[in-house]
Amino acid sequence: MAGQFSRRTFGPLFAALCLAGALPLSSQAAEINRVIPLPAAEAAAPAGDTETAVIAGGCFWGVQAVYQHMKGVTNAVSGYAGGTQQTANYNAVSAGATAHAEAVRITYDPKQISYGRILQIFFSVAHDPTQLDRQGPDTGKQYRSAIFPTNAEQEKVATAYIDQLNKAGIFKTAIVTKVTPGEKFYPAEAYHQNYLKLHPSQPYIVFNDLPKIESLKRVYPDVYRPEAVLVAKETLSN
Repeated sequence: MAGQFSRRTFGPLFAALCLAGALPLSSQAAEINRVIPLPAAEAAAPAGDTETAVIAGGCFWGVQAVYQHMKGVTNAVSGYAGGTQQTANYNAVSAGATAHAEAVRITYDPKQISYGRILQIFFSVAHDPTQLDRQGPDTGKQYRSAIFPTNAEQEKVATAYIDQLNKAGIFKTAIVTKVTPGEKFYPAEAYHQNYLKLHPSQPYIVFNDLPKIESLKRVYPDVYRPEAVLVAKETLSN
C-alpha cells in the first residue's frame, strides 16, 4: 500500500483484516482464474535467442513470481518503469511521488513461448486488468496496469489484444491497461528480487501472491514449472 500504510510494516494487521473479511483474500478477481484466448495477432518470430517484455500489474513481488514459474522465461526482474532514473527507488515510488509503476522485466526464449503467451498470462493470472490505479489492497498510480513495449511489434500486438479481449467481453468491465512505449526499465533494489521465494510466509504474499502461482499451475499447467528461475545479482543492471 502506498504512503504511511505500508504492506511491509503492517503485514500482521493486513492478515488480520483479510481473515476478518474486511479485505479481499487475493487481489485476483474470481472471474480471471481461467483460460482466456491468446492474441489473434501475434508478433513476428524474432531471430534472436532471447526477447524481453516489460509489464506492470500491481505489486511486483507477485508478478515477478508468476513469470519465474513460467516455462521459457529465463529471467524476471522486479523494477520500475514510467519515470526517471532519479526517482527509480522504492521509497519514492511507493509514496506515489513519481511517474513510475512497479514493473517486471521478463526475459524469455521465443522458441519456447511467444510474446502473446506472456500477455495471456499477464491478463489472466498475474493481475486484474480492470482495476484502475490499484491492485487488490494496493492503491495509487504506482500500482497501475500497464504494458511497456520494447518495440513497435510488441506495441501493435498489445494494443490489438486489449481491443480483442474487450470486444469479446472476457471481463465484466473494460480493461484499463495502458500501453506505453518508449519508457526505460530500472531494476528495483536487491531485497525486492525473488521476494516470494525468500518470504513465502509473509502475510501479503500468502493472501495475494501465492494464489497466483496456484492459478498458473491449475489454469495453464502446460507452461507452469515448479522450480522458479531466480534473479542473479549480475543481471540487476540497467
